[in-house]
Amino acid sequence: MVSRDVNMASNLPEICDKKKKLLDDLTEKGILSKKTRQAMENIGRTRFVPAKYKNQAYEDRPIEIGAGQTISAPHMYAIMTSAAQIEQKKFYNILEIGTGSGYQSAILAEILKQHGGGHVHTIERITSLANKARKLLNELGYGKIVTVHVADGSVGYPRAAPYDRILVTAGAPEIPDDLFDQLDEGGILIIPSGKEHQSLYSIKKQKGKRITKNLGGVAFVPLIGKKGWSR
Repeated sequence: MVSRDVNMASNLPEICDKKKKLLDDLTEKGILSKKTRQAMENIGRTRFVPAKYKNQAYEDRPIEIGAGQTISAPHMYAIMTSAAQIEQKKFYNILEIGTGSGYQSAILAEILKQHGGGHVHTIERITSLANKARKLLNELGYGKIVTVHVADGSVGYPRAAPYDRILVTAGAPEIPDDLFDQLDEGGILIIPSGKEHQSLYSIKKQKGKRITKNLGGVAFVPLIGKKGWSR
């Protein structure tokens, strides 16, 4: 599949070179699984950043996308998606909390296309971002795989539970019980959490109990909502 990078005429080769170097660097660091790399190769991050930042799309740093939100640094998508272990060829029911630009939703959807099945429910509390992400995901051909909801993501989305995987792209003060409860047995929750300093956690549901791994320190925008931070 050809990468869905925006056609930027004279600087397109430069963008492609930057993209390959970035993915090679993430692979060498051991934080990019094979399926996640393939998905990130097939999706142009340039489509998910504002026009003035397109030449910076393959720098490994966050970029502002408006409404006080950011698209995370590429290494964070590599870490979170790889940690979710979406590797088996099976139907995955996935919940993403914090749609933002839609880039994480696109990566998940691309992996599900490789598997041949699955669905992503993604929740965004800011209507303007949700509408923009929905439009772009539809343009990229992911409309049948990804459903964008405008809601309070801190309480999850019980209507489509249980989930095989839940990925949260905003920092919670504590890990909400509602999210863990919406995991299916054997499911995995990836979430940044912490009141003063955030860490990224991988939490597996095993016989109804939490098997928790700390994946290291991170810095995400706050998870706003009933089970997150107040406005």
